[in-house]
Amino acid sequence: MENYEMNSNLLEKELNKSRNDFTKQDIMNFIENSKIRMLNFRYIGGDGRLKTLNFNINSKKHIDELLSTGERVDGSSLFSYVEASSSDLYVMPRYRTAFVNPFSEIPTLDILCSYFDKDGQPLASSSDYVMRKANEALEKSTGLTLQAMGELEYYVISQKDPNFAAVEQKGYHESMPFAKSEKFRCEAMQAIAQAGGLIKYGHSEVGNFIINDISYEQNEIEFTPTSVEDAADNLLLAKWILRMLAYKHGVTVSFTPKISVGKAGSGLHIHYRLLKDGKNIMIEGNKLSDIAKKSIAGILDLAPSLTAFGNTLPISYLRLVPHQEAPTSICWGDRNRSVLVRVPLGWLGSNEMAQIANPQDKTQLQTAVNKQTVEFRCPDGSADIYLLLAGLSVAIRHGIEMKDALKLAEKLYVNVNIFKDEHADVASKLKNLPVSCCDSADCLNEQRSIYQKDNIFTKGTVDGIIQKLKSYDDKNLSERLYRNHEEIKKMVNTNLHCA
Repeated sequence: MENYEMNSNLLEKELNKSRNDFTKQDIMNFIENSKIRMLNFRYIGGDGRLKTLNFNINSKKHIDELLSTGERVDGSSLFSYVEASSSDLYVMPRYRTAFVNPFSEIPTLDILCSYFDKDGQPLASSSDYVMRKANEALEKSTGLTLQAMGELEYYVISQKDPNFAAVEQKGYHESMPFAKSEKFRCEAMQAIAQAGGLIKYGHSEVGNFIINDISYEQNEIEFTPTSVEDAADNLLLAKWILRMLAYKHGVTVSFTPKISVGKAGSGLHIHYRLLKDGKNIMIEGNKLSDIAKKSIAGILDLAPSLTAFGNTLPISYLRLVPHQEAPTSICWGDRNRSVLVRVPLGWLGSNEMAQIANPQDKTQLQTAVNKQTVEFRCPDGSADIYLLLAGLSVAIRHGIEMKDALKLAEKLYVNVNIFKDEHADVASKLKNLPVSCCDSADCLNEQRSIYQKDNIFTKGTVDGIIQKLKSYDDKNLSERLYRNHEEIKKMVNTNLHCA
């Protein structure tokens, strides 16, 4: 039986059970025993940000009612596609997401909610339900379980500190005192873990520069693979927690895809793996499995339209340019950071690394397990996290079911840096990602039938995404903004707090 004594999530620690097994009675017992005085319902709005309902707790009956029946909200104020004439929606708490609010001075329990319609059914167009449908369809069709995790990149913006200045654009894995935001990052990681986030590690990233006495430091918090539902919740809560901490410390945190011309942009790389009966099947022997290659083929085939969920603002396409470690061409490769889909190291080499590094340790060391994942590199902080993971589920299923998927994977494999001039001939043979929201909308419209299969994405959802992307009217944006630094600066400021 697992011991939860070292767990950061206070509910798991107190209840001594996995959050996936939380019941209504568990939540009620914790509220009573921990003297919780307030309950917050949290749910994602159409703008991608967390919304909140606060409840004063006044009795056990009150808690029971809230956890059993949820509450009403005005859908027309949360989503542009919900009409005011029939706008009431229900929000129902998902017990496994409960966590103690790390910021409230009043003892408070927060819990994430899902939307339900007037008939008490999951709201067909809500992004978390679309993701759930996509994941269930993948499992039903293939018998495989999808796990995912994100690499959340962000900038901390603050007043310049002249002491121990790091080299500009050389901030990767820099340490204090050269990286000033390490303490902030570690505090965020603790709060995210308390909220149930499964974190792999945190570190400073490449982006590091000063403009007009304002310091910009790029950081990354990377999660561990888990169910797609938890992966999405982890990222949503992490963004909220980082912003809350920024407010607390008087700095600014931004997830905007591009912060300044010529400086590293921030992405939201998504890793995934497929499991069969609980075992990772991305590797056969010491090579990438055919199932993994088929899943990659599906993602590459739908890559143009996946940008509609993962790159949702005009500024997204100022990041997707050559020579900035952001992909532009539709291809894949091993350990290659110039490609769209990357297969990172997966501990397939020697299992004796720990013994070599520690020859004095004569105990039996743990052997390497199959940790292999595949990384999708174009999404950024503007992504609708739930729809993005829904789209990836659809794409993976599409690849596994697609005729000649392995041939497509073989054709699009690249083992060179396509941004180098000497490999321009390789790059010229590859299709490119969209270069604007308008282009992305056109690609989604062309491939929409794949997403709408089995009514996973509703027609209204796809129409709404296309309409929003088209509304930016950003065709030929890069050419229009070329060397127009004032307009680019204005666009960055407008999108500084993108969802």
